[in-house]
Amino acid sequence: MKKTAEPAAAPPAGPEAIKAIPVRHYGRYVTAVIAIAILVAIVYAFGQGKINWHAVPDYFFDDRILTGVGKTLLLTVLSMVIGILGGVGLAVMRLSKNPVTSSIAWFYIWFFRGTPVLVQLFLWFNLGLVFEYINLGPIYKDYWSDFMTPLLTALLGLGLNEAAYMAEICRAGLLAVDEGQTEAAHALGMSHGKTLRRIVIPQAMRVIVPPTGNEVINMLKTTSLVAAVQYPELFRYAQDIGQNSGAPVEMYFLAAAWYLIMTSILSVGQYYIERYYARGSSRSLPPTPWQKVRAHLTTFSSRKVTA
Repeated sequence: MKKTAEPAAAPPAGPEAIKAIPVRHYGRYVTAVIAIAILVAIVYAFGQGKINWHAVPDYFFDDRILTGVGKTLLLTVLSMVIGILGGVGLAVMRLSKNPVTSSIAWFYIWFFRGTPVLVQLFLWFNLGLVFEYINLGPIYKDYWSDFMTPLLTALLGLGLNEAAYMAEICRAGLLAVDEGQTEAAHALGMSHGKTLRRIVIPQAMRVIVPPTGNEVINMLKTTSLVAAVQYPELFRYAQDIGQNSGAPVEMYFLAAAWYLIMTSILSVGQYYIERYYARGSSRSLPPTPWQKVRAHLTTFSSRKVTA
């Protein structure tokens, strides 16, 4: 008697699909509610104060304010040029094997980093009480008060102080480059100066650029101190308008708004410059702000569809 063939066993069913349940971050919602409540309380408190808010838009594009914005940007650029050039030179001096050169750079950095910027501005501005004339022989001779103008005072006070900070930033960037790069360049017959220009400094830029961007933004805000030495920039013009119009607090808000606008623009520029120099050190470039927004919107939409 023949045995009947048993039916083939059914293939095992595939694994069941995992139902992913997104994690609920309730702490985020609580923090957001608290932050919104505090913001509303601050806005309500200022709304109840005796502040003429109409004065802010009335003077926002005033000719004097726009002139102050232009002078603030000009002073920032010129001071940073002095600071960067001086910082590079001081950094090279600090790394020099000559003890005299390195000692001079160390003393400069020690003095200018150890004293406040406002004190340095007042020192430059009041040196006319010590020196009546400035005499450079056949090159230049004049009264110190005529020579040391508010603009020159601001440039010397801000630029020379910034050079001390940029020196440490540049020195850190130069030290971040492997010494083998310098040794290989010297083995090929390149001079020390050419090695710095073509080998070391281009590679050090990746380390130097991010803190330099922060210094530019900080310099933009520090320019408000030069109002104390009678240089007319944004803060000084806002002060004068506030005293003449009887709305000093409103003009301080106006100046703060302009500083926020300028620093925000500089922050965006700093981000893209950092992204540019990160090309040789990162596997993938960091996303741009617009790419981050799109990613968040895509994630939010996918969660909404899943729910």
